Amino acid sequence: MTSKPDAAETAQNAADKPPMTEEEIAAAAERQSSIRVLRKVAPYLWPRDMAWVRRRVIWAMVALVVSKLVSVATPLFYRDAVDALAGEGAPMLALGAIALTIAYGVARLMNVGFQQLRDAIFARVAQRALRMLALETFQHIHRLSMRYHITRKTGGLSRIIERGVKGVEFLLRFLLFSIGPLILELLLIGIILTILFDIWYLVVVAVTIALYVWFTFAITEWRVKLRRQMNDQDTDANQKAIDSLLNYETVKYFGAEGREAGRYDTAMAGYEEAAIKTNYSLAFLNFGQSLIITCGLIGVMVMAAIGVQNGTLTVGDFVMVNAYMVQITVPLNFLGTVYREIRQALVDMGQMFDLLEQPAEITDKPDALPLVVKGGRIVLEDVQFGYDPDRQILKGVSLVAEPGETVAIVGSTGSGKSTIGRLLFRFYDVQGGALKIDGQDVRDVTQHSLHDAIGVVPQDTVLFNDTIRYNIAYGRDGATQDDIEAAARAAQIHDFIKELPEGYETPVGERGLKLSGGEKQRVGIARTLLKNPPILLLDEATSALDSETEHEIQDALRRAGEGRTVLTIAHRLSTVAEADRIVVLEAGRVVEQGTHDALLAADGRYAQLWQRQQSEE
Repeated sequence: MTSKPDAAETAQNAADKPPMTEEEIAAAAERQSSIRVLRKVAPYLWPRDMAWVRRRVIWAMVALVVSKLVSVATPLFYRDAVDALAGEGAPMLALGAIALTIAYGVARLMNVGFQQLRDAIFARVAQRALRMLALETFQHIHRLSMRYHITRKTGGLSRIIERGVKGVEFLLRFLLFSIGPLILELLLIGIILTILFDIWYLVVVAVTIALYVWFTFAITEWRVKLRRQMNDQDTDANQKAIDSLLNYETVKYFGAEGREAGRYDTAMAGYEEAAIKTNYSLAFLNFGQSLIITCGLIGVMVMAAIGVQNGTLTVGDFVMVNAYMVQITVPLNFLGTVYREIRQALVDMGQMFDLLEQPAEITDKPDALPLVVKGGRIVLEDVQFGYDPDRQILKGVSLVAEPGETVAIVGSTGSGKSTIGRLLFRFYDVQGGALKIDGQDVRDVTQHSLHDAIGVVPQDTVLFNDTIRYNIAYGRDGATQDDIEAAARAAQIHDFIKELPEGYETPVGERGLKLSGGEKQRVGIARTLLKNPPILLLDEATSALDSETEHEIQDALRRAGEGRTVLTIAHRLSTVAEADRIVVLEAGRVVEQGTHDALLAADGRYAQLWQRQQSEE
């Protein structure tokens, strides 16, 4: 009796094993990823709270099984019809052959009918799963923090979502209705061949299928790597194209059309090489599959032909064996494609689920309550923050904006002005101290209520590629035309819109490029006024405009701020001279605060910035 190895011996045996290669580690990780993906998709196909979905799945499976039973029975009618026709030609046999031929045709029709019924029953289940997954992904992307979005490439992100959703559709269609039915059909045919003939037919068919599957999977694994490289190159080329088109004006300014075309062509050249390798590997796969399946077909047909010559089999048996082999060959011919696409679908879905598992940096607390704005008093208490742990931006900033007060935050570039606005809107959380509105820490209230309470007019208003009416109406869901026009009048853009041939239905173009900078800003102001928030954040709202347009926009902003707490972040000091209080930031700290006149009289940092800008102007 042998004793079990102790822990030391087991550890020694493990140490004697060669370490896993990078490819083996990657393959193991991919298998785990595939299992994870299947687990995540399963609840969409078998939801516990939707009985109608489960019923449809069950009936689809019933239709699938019936269609395969009819499919494997069809060659039996074919055999009997051939045997009847090969007889002495007696009238009864002739009538039997006709009936068997009709039965054969009916069986084929029933096979197709049950397959279509299965697809029709399952269609709503599959489309619901796609819709739910796409919606969940879309919502999750909007929940992710600004830090995530500014580090990701939008074009690549959209491709991940697109390929992931398509991967789910492919997986549902082929994994359930190609691989599963194929396995069931092969088992039924194997049983029939064993019962009606002998075990050697099953052995030849089994060996043929085993070799076919092994060869297909081995070559397809190689092709999956090539396909992944092709996808990477495709994503890279797509990203470069989108990035270049979004920066169309910049490309023109620097005469960089040739440079951009070169970058795009380089990416497409990589895609071309990967695509060529993929096509070569496909040719090799197809030839190898044909060789294996043809050898198996010849082997089985030779055995059947010998049986007919010996008198142990009929001509109908010979024809039936051929029919079964053809019946096996047709789905097997698609096995490589289906397997490759399923593997690719799992990879694409894995990337999408990785995205879904990306944690949201900013989340509501479980007990978060809606923000209650009584006056709009904003308080920063010793706020500390840095985008990078090694680089602190705000170093203990404290300031107060009383209800209805306009407070301007000024300072040199990099002093942390815009960071305060992002913290107020809670794109990021403070890392030290607190930021409160009417005594409520913004981290303790729901993000939705916080966002509802704050209206933002940024330096560069980005508009949707839709009409002026749509862009203004975006400020409040369900706004009427009268509400939209009232907001446009307050933003001093109504008269301009009415002069346009299409009025409020005028398209603004991609990112609003059909409008001038001042017109875009006015649309943005109208949109914010329609929102009617108690707190207004102006983040360098006029710094990109000319002096005349800036003066006009300032009037609109001044009206917009009436009765609201206004936090103005500005680089151009002339735009904030009338603010109730001006806070001067320098290197992440408050160095001065007071009215414009008081700060000039103090002859400090603000006075230096003012004199410099005045001399420049």
